[in-house]
Parts: sequence; structure tokens; C-alpha cells
Amino acid sequence: MKTWKHIRAILLLPFMAAVVIPGVLLYFLGPDTLGLCQSVSATRFILPMVGLLLIAVGLVLMIVTIRLFAAIGKGTLAPWNPTRQLVVEGVYRHVRNPMISGVFFVLLGEAVSTASLPLFGWAAFFITINMIYMPLVEEPGLVKRFGNDYEEYRRNVPRWIPRVELAGTRP
Repeated sequence: MKTWKHIRAILLLPFMAAVVIPGVLLYFLGPDTLGLCQSVSATRFILPMVGLLLIAVGLVLMIVTIRLFAAIGKGTLAPWNPTRQLVVEGVYRHVRNPMISGVFFVLLGEAVSTASLPLFGWAAFFITINMIYMPLVEEPGLVKRFGNDYEEYRRNVPRWIPRVELAGTRP
């Protein structure tokens, strides 16, 4: 049952944003809407390689986040089955929203590898919506659920741009 909750959350949230919507856009509008692959032959190799690298980074972030939510948070990434414990370990020591960052990297990688302007637009829309949603909806909810622990975490860990720790230092 626990596994099904995680699968359902993944299918309804990151899978929808990173696979279904881009797939529909590519199906109806096609790849290379920028004409880069037609006009500059080097882009036929470079863009897919850069895109795959971005997708790989995004997938790693997403997988690590889901595992931390399950193991430490005792919940899923979905708002209808949220974590019961505040997760501040692993990638969460450096940035507060690695799942959204992971999905964004995947979307950006898809847009780059296909040279698709509609996919760039979808990636920009996705990140803009999340930049509004996080501080207005999600963070107040986390303050209610986790109180001072989340407040301290929010003061010490940036929302989007990862903090780099020097050797031997820790917040």
C-alpha cells in the first residue's frame, strides 16, 4: 500500500509535468521548432548531449528526493499524503526544493535536446508557477505543520539556489 501511494504521487505530479505535458507538446508541435538542428549541424550532437546531461541531473534529484521523503519524512511528495517528519538531510541540507529543481532540470533538458520553443515555454511556466506557489501556499503550510523547526530551516537553507558548504562547516 505504501508503495502504491508513492507511485500514485509520482505519476500524478512529476510524471505529468515532465513526461505527459512535454510529450503532448512535442506530438502536436514537433521538435526543433527553433530550427537549430536544420541550420547548424553541430547542434544535432551538442543539444541532445547537453539535454541528456540536464535530464540526468534532474532525475537524480527527483529520485533522491523521493527516497528521502519515504525513508525520513514517512510520506510522499504529494500534498494529499505529505511527509510526517521534516526532511533536512541529504540534498535538503543545501536547498529547500530539490524536487522542483529536479523536474525543472528534466524539462530544461527536454527543451534543449529537442530544440523546442514550446518546451522552453512549458519549463518557464512550470518554474514561474512554483516560484509563486512555494512561498504563498507550501511554506505557510510547512510552518503550520513543523513550526519553529521549519522556520529555522527556512532561515538557514535557500529556496532555489543551493548553498555550498565548505569542508568542516555545517549549519
